[in-house]
Amino acid sequence: MAEFRFITLWFIEAPLDTVCDAIEHSLDWPQWWQGVEKVEELSPGDAEGIGSVRRYLWKGRLPYRVSFDIQVTRMQPLKMVEGIACGDVEGIGRWSFASKDAMTIARYEWHIRPTALWMRLLTPLASPLFRWNHNFLMQQGAKGLARRLNARLIGISQQ
Repeated sequence: MAEFRFITLWFIEAPLDTVCDAIEHSLDWPQWWQGVEKVEELSPGDAEGIGSVRRYLWKGRLPYRVSFDIQVTRMQPLKMVEGIACGDVEGIGRWSFASKDAMTIARYEWHIRPTALWMRLLTPLASPLFRWNHNFLMQQGAKGLARRLNARLIGISQQ
């Protein structure tokens, strides 16, 4: 089965705690992240958020939507949050955070496999388009977060 590994870094001139807070509160993402159509909480998890489950609906530039649930499996405040995805894609997503002077670096690692039949069938041919669409959505997220925080987006790195 085809797998995708994405690594994205956002370099934002904003305090670490502010960036972490905005990313950890994914129920608010549709307000500032173009492409996130809907986020709903299915289970709140414990006091630290471990075990919480949220359903995400994404729409990029390509004519399809992707829906998946993420269950938070690990969280270290101001350091990282990790979850397991299942739905149209399955795998692991991890945000990690660091700061350097006035800049926060938000790193997102997304290691997934498509499970939707149409995606699995198209992956051999459409893999570059899926990657392009993912990168577009991540660029929209970085720009939206910078606007939301009234901060300067210093740069984006995507692998």
